[in-house]
Amino acid sequence: MAHSRPVTGGAMPSVKKVVIAAAAYVIAFIFLFPYLVMLLTALRPQSSLREASYFSASFDWSNLLNFWTGGLADNLFVTLKVAAGSTLLVLVVALPAAYYSARHNFRGRTAFLILVLITQMFQPTAMLVGIYREFYQFGLVDSTWSLILVNGGFNLAFAVWILNAYFASIPRELEEAAFMDGNGRFGALFRITLPLAMPGVITALIFTFIAAWNEFVVALTLTTSPENQPLTVALNSFIGQYSVDWQNLFAGSVIATIPVIILFALIERKVVGGLTAGSIK
Repeated sequence: MAHSRPVTGGAMPSVKKVVIAAAAYVIAFIFLFPYLVMLLTALRPQSSLREASYFSASFDWSNLLNFWTGGLADNLFVTLKVAAGSTLLVLVVALPAAYYSARHNFRGRTAFLILVLITQMFQPTAMLVGIYREFYQFGLVDSTWSLILVNGGFNLAFAVWILNAYFASIPRELEEAAFMDGNGRFGALFRITLPLAMPGVITALIFTFIAAWNEFVVALTLTTSPENQPLTVALNSFIGQYSVDWQNLFAGSVIATIPVIILFALIERKVVGGLTAGSIK
């Protein structure tokens, strides 16, 4: 007669798994701790600002409310327009460029992709004088359009490379089957290829959006009117020559961080899929 093994409530995790999990929590805490300090400082009343402890005895929620009544809401809307406009511009330009370079072996294809990659090496700060002069000649200084064009241009190379790798990983046979079903090139693209490439598209767009949302140096150079400045530049006004308005500075930073966190949390799985595109054939 066979003896049955006792049923246990579940296997104990190995020491390796416990160490890896503990290290992951420690690393996550290290990265999240500055945001926690930023939130706690934003809620501190003026009287407890110089206290050594991280936690205050009371919280002043008016610091967050002042963001909406002090005019920064308009700057937040400018930031949203710049980030959304730059993302749309990158989408319109990068999609056809990446799709064509992934599906056609035209002469100079490798040189084109290398040239696109080289443009990613240039930083806006190294070309601020030239950028300002060009937009000044076209009358676009102190305009939202100038920020959209600059942010879109400097994030275009990354989007082309990500989308090119993802389009190349999608078998051509799927489009050929769509052709046999009566679809044209655009029909196969929008009905077959783009839905399959959506993780790569979302990855390119979210990185463009975040880069445009956080950009500071070019916006500081090209905008002069307070109503045309994005939030990153407007928050700089809380830093004076002899003092810093820490509560309002951190309150604005908290509010500026929340939309990006929510957006990234909603599409995090697709971003991971897009970043690994083309790594496994």
